[in-house]
Amino acid sequence: MNQATDPSTVDTLDTPCLLLDETRMTRNIERLNALMARHGVQLRPHLKTPKSIEVARRLMASPQGPAAVSTLQEAEQFAAAGVTDLLYAVGVSPAKLDRVLALRRRGVDLTVVVDSIDAALAVARRAREAGDAIPALIEIDCDGHRAGVQPGNTGQLLAIARALHEEGACLRGVMTHAGESYGCDSVEAIADMAEQERMAAVSCAQAIREAGLPCPVVSVGSTPTAHFARSLEGVTEVRAGVYVFFDLVMAGLGVCAVDDIAATVLTTVIGHQPDKGWILVDAGWMAMSRDRGTARQRVDQLYGLVCDADGKVYPDLLLAETNQEQGIIKVRPGSGAALPELPLGAKLRIVPNHACATCAQHEAYEVVRSGSPQIVAHWERFRGW
Repeated sequence: MNQATDPSTVDTLDTPCLLLDETRMTRNIERLNALMARHGVQLRPHLKTPKSIEVARRLMASPQGPAAVSTLQEAEQFAAAGVTDLLYAVGVSPAKLDRVLALRRRGVDLTVVVDSIDAALAVARRAREAGDAIPALIEIDCDGHRAGVQPGNTGQLLAIARALHEEGACLRGVMTHAGESYGCDSVEAIADMAEQERMAAVSCAQAIREAGLPCPVVSVGSTPTAHFARSLEGVTEVRAGVYVFFDLVMAGLGVCAVDDIAATVLTTVIGHQPDKGWILVDAGWMAMSRDRGTARQRVDQLYGLVCDADGKVYPDLLLAETNQEQGIIKVRPGSGAALPELPLGAKLRIVPNHACATCAQHEAYEVVRSGSPQIVAHWERFRGW
């Protein structure tokens, strides 16, 4: 079949678009599944990265879950596809509790997250009114990264636990997220952060149990700490999300190799500025996102690494600048590499800094397999809150 005229190959796709290498994705999934099996801990994949029913089915242990989401729209979409074991892993506001209850009435075991007395009382009050003991986890701040109860603040922790347990909700346990692991500078530092994460959650669970209250769930997780935890003793589940695709931030941390990154943006050469050392492409920040996560790492990948149409990385060639619908490719500053001769209309792939942010710019995945230009599937993804 002629690749140039075959509508099911990479070469004939309209650009920019989102490519997903199913071979790499499957390898990434199997890697973390094997690690969790070794630890004897359940994995609760976070579906905020793919936002796709087809990808979710490959991530979850069963068609029903378990899984985590970051928006109620995700919860509603996955519930419609039959996923019934869901954690809404962002602090819940009172205004969203009616949507939570609507999902629970449909048979979804949806758990929410709180980190204050006010939030716990709001959940308990609405649960009591509805006659549905909404399950909740108490968020613990293990690293100062975002929301959560300080691990040493036992008084606040127990007050929240009692408010949930005694006022009408269901105290299901504790959760934490080591977001600061994204700033670690070595694998050893990530492993230390994983232990800090584990201890924060386990110690808070112990304090709740010692007060005579239930704490069946101890939920931890981030993609870096999930891969390098030395021990998960006392943990009942691990959450991770971006591992399904990986990205340049994860590669910069040493969690994966560039060749493990499964999601890329396909783009087309639309012009040249040889005097400036530029190649112009049709992937701007609307296709890539504004995320510059690698700017804080040892090697700054600017807006992404440039690959040929087959996914082979060009040495030191970067998407250096982005306008709304146009990107500028340059050789890395200080590099001795030469700007390749890429004709007008040539297809390229851009490896993203942050898979979640880049995928969020697109409505579907064009699915390929490593080493083949054939498009084997078209998987819809969704956006919104």
